[in-house]
Amino acid sequence: MLFNSLHFLIFFPIVVGIYYLIPQKIRSYWLLAASYYFYMCWNAKYVLLLLFSTVVTYVSGILLEKFAKNEKNTGGGVKRKLCIAASFILNLSILFVFKYLDFCIDSLNQIMGHLHIALNAPAYDLLLPVGISFYTFQALGYTMDVYRGEIYAEKNFFRYALFVSFFPQLVAGPIERSKNLLRQLDKPAKPCFDSLRDGFFLMLWGYFMKVVLADRIAVFVDTVYGDFETYTGVYLIVATVLFAVQIYCDFSGYSVIAMGAAKILGIGLMENFDAPYLSVSVAEFWRRWHISLSSWFRDYLYIPLGGSRRGKTRKYVNLLLTFGVSGLWHGADWSYVIWGLLNGAWQIIGDLLKPFKKKAAVFLDIKEDSLSHKCIRVVTTFFLVDLAWVFFRADSAFAALRIIKRMFMARNHWVWFDGSLFECGLSRQNFTLMIWGILLLFVVDICKYRGISLRKVLAKQDYWAQCLAVAATVLGILLFGMWGAGYDAANFIYFQF
Repeated sequence: MLFNSLHFLIFFPIVVGIYYLIPQKIRSYWLLAASYYFYMCWNAKYVLLLLFSTVVTYVSGILLEKFAKNEKNTGGGVKRKLCIAASFILNLSILFVFKYLDFCIDSLNQIMGHLHIALNAPAYDLLLPVGISFYTFQALGYTMDVYRGEIYAEKNFFRYALFVSFFPQLVAGPIERSKNLLRQLDKPAKPCFDSLRDGFFLMLWGYFMKVVLADRIAVFVDTVYGDFETYTGVYLIVATVLFAVQIYCDFSGYSVIAMGAAKILGIGLMENFDAPYLSVSVAEFWRRWHISLSSWFRDYLYIPLGGSRRGKTRKYVNLLLTFGVSGLWHGADWSYVIWGLLNGAWQIIGDLLKPFKKKAAVFLDIKEDSLSHKCIRVVTTFFLVDLAWVFFRADSAFAALRIIKRMFMARNHWVWFDGSLFECGLSRQNFTLMIWGILLLFVVDICKYRGISLRKVLAKQDYWAQCLAVAATVLGILLFGMWGAGYDAANFIYFQF
């Protein structure tokens, strides 16, 4: 069930209406039933994998807490390590089989082929369960939090099952922490008008980002990247810049809708994006992009590996390992691994160049806090991040290298002026609308970057002004949204992960 589908627009009001009509003590059971129905709308049999991960991590949490109490007298330390190891192995084994098994088999066949050894191991071609990477990491994060003593072991199985399967963020995040979501489910907030209003505002903005911007940009990007041998040079440059905006609007749009839907239910989800393209360094970009995943890898992989505590060389190795694994998390293909490693490499290079940049700033009398200097850093960061996005978007690492080569060898600069850009799937009117939408997004992100909440500004206005703004937004989404034949809803990009 997609957020931008008619099915969800019927499902969600029913869930909310019943949720606030029934007694509070059974609301969590209603949300659990709704969440499992939501997930089963994709493939009912794969709900067993969700249930398996839930049972394993639920039992692991109880055992970890029990062993911790008896640690001194009964060797509970060893048992705790075995318990958390078993939890990780069981969960990651399921993830490996469904997401990475064919990738490993294909890679092994290619390696053996280069060695002139005919292995011919068969592929299994398993259907990837939607959201498996997200709910697996969320459940494993809970296990690790219990192991570290940062959260209690949840005794109520149904409440814990709701934590793993909470439908607004189940299939594409944000990857919630037990310290935030589980505690809210234990003591749900009472409904209030401000939460309902803010949640509705968030959902509207998320729908604008997805339906009006992301799906419109996708038409241009898919046309160019789908035939990059024909659409070369400037076409690829424009498509690559637009893809950076597309994936931001698509994924952030989902996260914002999820935050809004949860807020209407009285539950606060973590912020997943914080104006990332206004970052002045790649390191800052990753503190602002997909925050729930970036912080997950920081807390449960980078820091346990030693973080930056064991010297610069170890720090750089840890960075590359973390971002390499992050790339692999996104997809079972070497192009994703390269994408991750590139983002790690940009940070290492930036760290190594810091002393030289400071000396150059002093020598050239550059004011590092000046607007012009910040703009240059923002543009440079966007260029590096966007260059890495090519490996994320291209069909293969080989295709990505060819695309990058064709971009840097651009000779068709007349494309900027002869109207050819309006022949890549979008008409002149749609292309112009897209540009205006991107400018609006840019303004909103600048406000967010400067700590200005437009929702709070709107909430302070008279009710007639609020209603007018809502009506205009809804009308704009309906009129300018990109809809397929029969108003089919377009998938969110991160559903494939």
